[in-house]
Amino acid sequence: MIINDVHSRLNPTRPAALLPVGSLPALRAAVSGAPGRVSVAGGRHAMGGQQFATGGTVLDTRGMSRVLHLDRGRGLVEVEAGIQWPELVDRLHAVQRGESRQWTIAQKQTGANRFTVGGSVSANCHGRGLTMGPIVSDVEELRVVTADGSVLTCSRTCNRELFSLVVGGYGLFGAVYSVTLRLARRQVLQRIVEITSVDDLVDAVHGRVRAGFRYGDFQFAIDPDSPDFLRRGVFSCYRPVGADRSVPDGQLVLRPDDWQDLLVLAHEDKSRAFDRYARHYLATSGQLYWSDTHQLAVYLDDYHQTLDRRLGAVRPGTEMITEVYVPRHRLADFMAAAGEELRRVRADLVYGTVRFTEADRDTYLPWARQAYACVVFNLHTPHTPAGIQRSATAFRRLIDLAVARDGSYYLTYHRWAGREQLLACYPQFPRFLALKRRYDPSERLHSDWYASLRDLARDMTPAA
Repeated sequence: MIINDVHSRLNPTRPAALLPVGSLPALRAAVSGAPGRVSVAGGRHAMGGQQFATGGTVLDTRGMSRVLHLDRGRGLVEVEAGIQWPELVDRLHAVQRGESRQWTIAQKQTGANRFTVGGSVSANCHGRGLTMGPIVSDVEELRVVTADGSVLTCSRTCNRELFSLVVGGYGLFGAVYSVTLRLARRQVLQRIVEITSVDDLVDAVHGRVRAGFRYGDFQFAIDPDSPDFLRRGVFSCYRPVGADRSVPDGQLVLRPDDWQDLLVLAHEDKSRAFDRYARHYLATSGQLYWSDTHQLAVYLDDYHQTLDRRLGAVRPGTEMITEVYVPRHRLADFMAAAGEELRRVRADLVYGTVRFTEADRDTYLPWARQAYACVVFNLHTPHTPAGIQRSATAFRRLIDLAVARDGSYYLTYHRWAGREQLLACYPQFPRFLALKRRYDPSERLHSDWYASLRDLARDMTPAA
């Protein structure tokens, strides 16, 4: 049996067993009693091997998908960790149908939908909020099954250290059974779109925030032969409108076939791809959206198989992602340097976006050490040794550029960063490993990602 991540397909893994779990008793029994070491998988979107353990038992948590309790007074919902975001949004709509003021999610990752809530928490993801922190800021409480099968409640006031290690801890300190999320009021938003440059982007964001906009991002040009490369982009933001407004039918929308055509252009004619995308988004400026469902994205499962056929690819390929973070005042000069570097290594960029985050003060291993601009690079990666090496080299160079500007990178997408990069961005990582051994001396909760980074930082690990 071979399992893999759903996006890059670069993590083929042979576990000893794949074990579905659908309840708290089943999760406890699996964590404490399954053969060998145990890893925890949800939607399988992480691309660094965090959810897979070669030779171990992989727990498939997607069967734990119940909404356990909605607290309308406090705006909290407790859900099992295997529920996926579209299902959670639908369940919240259903249980509040007919109510004039409804609660819903504040944020989720964009770009795809079928992430589990537990996986999102374990990776400490973020969305496109203009003034939001990572998702830990939306987590009120967790129920966690630790390596010995115990069930512990964790929050900022109860088992606080474990809370800080589980959120953003990639399943190494416990399998999350349930998450209590802080919700937001469901609102109608208006999208406003403009074309701007990265030099003006930070000021533009500040202006949008002052004007009451809640969400937004910047999709930048991807053609290395264009002077607009990584400089010019589509800046889309969303602001609340009056409670009497509703989302009409018949608005402009990209259909799945349109997205597939854009993906082909992003590989074959990058300027045309950006121009077509920009024209569409400009045409939608002024349209209305719900604050929750506008965060749901079209993701075409196994889209690259179709793409490879249309492109006549000799070898299969997929896209590989990295996300780096820089202080906002360094964004423009970072993008200039990144453009030069991507041209130099001839990286094949097919998608890129800039989002924003506030600082994370709650997790042990924060990627958002301060308020950052978050830059996502999606590189086409042929599944050949040379193709994989080219993307890895490009990503390491982008991380170097971020580190030189007091930035960081996201651990979730790959494990291609070097030892010095890991320790520059996560200087507490050796202590993180020591705490792992303290909470789980037998390393029962395991993953290929953990083994790789543990070895990378082995002689830097302090005594527990």
